[in-house]
Amino acid sequence: MPPSSEHVVREGRYVELTYKVTDRKSGHLLTRVEFPLGYVHGYNEILAPSVHMALEGKSAGEVIEVAIDGNQIFGPRDESLVFTDHVENVPEEYRQVGTSILMENDKGKTRSFLVTQVDDEKLTVDGNNPLCGRAVVFTLEILTVREATDEETTAGGAIHAGANIAPSLMRAV
Repeated sequence: MPPSSEHVVREGRYVELTYKVTDRKSGHLLTRVEFPLGYVHGYNEILAPSVHMALEGKSAGEVIEVAIDGNQIFGPRDESLVFTDHVENVPEEYRQVGTSILMENDKGKTRSFLVTQVDDEKLTVDGNNPLCGRAVVFTLEILTVREATDEETTAGGAIHAGANIAPSLMRAV
């Protein structure tokens, strides 16, 4: 029996899901979100537009796979965004692979860089999105689909007791 229309992903529905991203070529797991991620469909694009389009019309309990070309979303890799420096020039709290560092250029524009390599002498950071240049597969498990409350629609996602969430802070890649 098909699910009732109130439990189908569409605009104005509150959706909770988990997902993982794997490299299509190697099959390696790149990232995983194990705790439910909640958003209001059509009000808060938290994932790539093609992922949101694939979720449209799906129901709680479904698991879907969406292939994504990282170049289409993030553009080709830009090697000018990769920097290596002497490790002693970098504060100790940033000397771990996977650490995100927010940097600002001389024009005041900020960009997040990821520490990709550290050894006894050098540290390398990369300003490219980690999915840039990769073909990946999003595997999403839809946990909940229901009518969103007015508060959730305004915030673009889940409202927790005591939380003060501005819609602009809810946007993620």
